[in-house]
Amino acid sequence: MARIATISSIRNLIMPDLPPWLPLFPLHAVLFPNGILPLKIFEARYIDMVSACMKQTTPFGVALIREGQEIGAAAVPEAVGCLAHIVQWDMHSDGLLTLRTEGGRRFRILEQRLSGQLLEARVELLAAELPHPLPIRLQACATTLQLVIDDIESKGGATDADASPYCSPFARPLQLSDAGWVANRWCEVLPIPLKARQKLLELDDAVSRLAIVDQYLRQHHIL
Repeated sequence: MARIATISSIRNLIMPDLPPWLPLFPLHAVLFPNGILPLKIFEARYIDMVSACMKQTTPFGVALIREGQEIGAAAVPEAVGCLAHIVQWDMHSDGLLTLRTEGGRRFRILEQRLSGQLLEARVELLAAELPHPLPIRLQACATTLQLVIDDIESKGGATDADASPYCSPFARPLQLSDAGWVANRWCEVLPIPLKARQKLLELDDAVSRLAIVDQYLRQHHIL
């Protein structure tokens, strides 16, 4: 049976300890602060990277691929990414490493280099996404998001008795009164292009991000 180890979840971390060169994991995915990103890792370079991060209790960086692929030669990442904190890991007997990571601070890449086959970067942390009260005009975004979360979790939890325990794609506690948190969760669940998600990640103002989401939801008759 696979062994599971749980590491304390790090949420709303203001000043994480980072190495001078942050290991990067370029992906066809956009991670947002407080978002959950499950990963399946089999390449030796990333297994080594994750092992070092767990040993040092440090995050790694997730950035959307601008050019290249996830497997093989190091891809070219977008300039803005998000720290990924490892909150759970599972090493399987076949050598596959599965992770549950949670998004922390956003960062901007200042310089990058290859260390062997692993991409590393010097980064600057962007402003922490502190809680911001949800404007009344955008309240419908939170109300509808609650329904979406309930529906996703209800369907996900309706599994066979022999299946693996269901793990929600939403970190707890839910923060439905926080504009940034609501905007980020919508950015994760809406069927929008990765480039659009990236542009939303890069926005510094949480209310502006949520206002764009609100406009999208109304245009598509979701609100």
